[in-house]
Order: sequence, then structure tokens, then C-alpha cells
Amino acid sequence: MSITYGKAICYSGYREGQNPMAKLYPSKEEIYEDLKILEKDFDFIRMYDASIYTLKTLEVIKEKKLNLKVMITMNLLGEISNHQCSWGGTYTVSEIAQNILNNQTELEKTIEYANLFPDIVLAVSAGNESIPEWNENLVSPSRVLYFVKELKRRTQVPVTYCDNVHYWNHELKEVANEVDFISIHLYPVWEGKNVPEAIDQTIDGYEYVKKLYPKKQVIITETGWPTTSNNHQINPHVANEHNQKVFNSVIDQWSEKNKVTCFFFEAFDETWKGSNDPLEPEKHWGFYKVDRKPKLIKNAVNV
Repeated sequence: MSITYGKAICYSGYREGQNPMAKLYPSKEEIYEDLKILEKDFDFIRMYDASIYTLKTLEVIKEKKLNLKVMITMNLLGEISNHQCSWGGTYTVSEIAQNILNNQTELEKTIEYANLFPDIVLAVSAGNESIPEWNENLVSPSRVLYFVKELKRRTQVPVTYCDNVHYWNHELKEVANEVDFISIHLYPVWEGKNVPEAIDQTIDGYEYVKKLYPKKQVIITETGWPTTSNNHQINPHVANEHNQKVFNSVIDQWSEKNKVTCFFFEAFDETWKGSNDPLEPEKHWGFYKVDRKPKLIKNAVNV
């Protein structure tokens, strides 16, 4: 199975005072407000867990008859202690056991949602950047493969897995052969690239994975550009709305021309992310600010 081409964006609509760790989710009214904004420009949204928030979003789309489809991504907790991660990722035996149970529950919920809303769920993903060595929630490729197989066996929607382009050549070969389509992430700005270099590297990254697996559909489930930075890995001089407008616009035009679905990261700024520094780049990738005011990119992407 594959998915059709569509305009796509990642949706994590937490407002001020809301965050997934505390399970403080947007209300249905807030979700509807967000989706009415996004429906104007996009066909698909991508969500990052099988929480009540995702369920409410699916319900709103159905109840309000919105023209949006949803990719649900499993949120996997760490099943392996990762001592290489500087911000966490070391677990006791009992914590790992609990995380494994939580991941199984996440699998069951993802399956439930996909089967409850088969006309709305575009696809399901067996995790998000779960195997990279920097991840505080580290999961083995074999476990990702297990989740992929279970999703394929127990749902009727296309199944994928989302991760950075670099891992598809080695660690994810078995996963690549099993999924219905391959989902890649490309963030050249994190590697110090300027806009022209980043555009070339993003397209080259897609072509690289496509050549590795010529018989598989390959899509981009994350790429984008931040508009603010405190100099943490990203130079503040390149993190601005103008550069976001240029990068996202060119990639959007390329993806439309080549009919490669590309989920831009992301719909709205997320102030809950990263450190307490308000200039932390993790907080500032949105097409819209946290107050839902549009940035320059809103007028730049031809949708």
C-alpha cells in the first residue's frame, strides 16, 4: 500500500500552559480552531502519539466533516538505557519493563484509532526517531520491526516508520523492506547549512533513500526551518522568518512538481519544548506563532 500525494504538515497544537508530559491537551474547541486554519492549506496532518488528544482530533474531523486525513505516529518510550544521551535516557530494570508495557498500550491504541477511523487515518507509523544514538527513548530496530508487523497485521491502512535519512542505509534495512512506504526526516539547518545548501541537501537526501529502495514509496515526514535560535547548534543569523519562507517554499514547489508528499515541521510554535530559554530553537518551527498569528511562510507556500 502507498499514500496519495497531498500537502502535509506536522500538527502538535499545544498552547501556553499545555504539554504532553503533563497530559494537558488542547480542548476540542481549540483543536477545531487549529484544524480550520490548517484545512485551508493542507490535506494531511501528522500527530505524534495515540493519546486522547489524537482521538479528539480524529473525532473533530469526523464531527465537523473536515477535509483532513491524519498520520498517527506511535510515541515509543525507552526500552534500552542510553548512556550516550546527555539529557536523560538511563532507566532501571523496572522502568524499562514499564516502558515496554506502555509501548504495547500505545500499539493497541494506534490500532484502535486506525480501525475506528479508517476513512480519516491516512497511515500509521511504528515510531518517530526511536533508534538514533542520541535519543533518550531508545528502541531497537528489531522492536520497531515488531511494531511494523503488528500494525500491518491488525489494521487496513498503510504502515511506515519515521526516522532520519542516515539510518535507512544500515540499521533500518529490515524495517524498510517491511513497511508499506518509507518516511524520512531531513534537517540540514541542524548541520550548519545555509538555505541554498540545505535545499540541495534535502533533495539529495530524498534521492539517496529512493535509490536505496527504488521499489518503495519514499516520503518526507519532517523538514523545515526555525525562525529563532539562542545559538544552540543553530546560528541565530540563519534562524528567521525570511529563511523559513525561502526554504519551505522551494521544498514545497519541488515536492509538488515531483509528487513527493512532504510533511513540513510544523504547524504552530511549541513553547513547551526544549529549555526554559524562550529563544530555544526547538520552540520556533511553526508556520504560525503560538498565538496562531501567521509567519511570513503562510503567504509563501503555494497550496
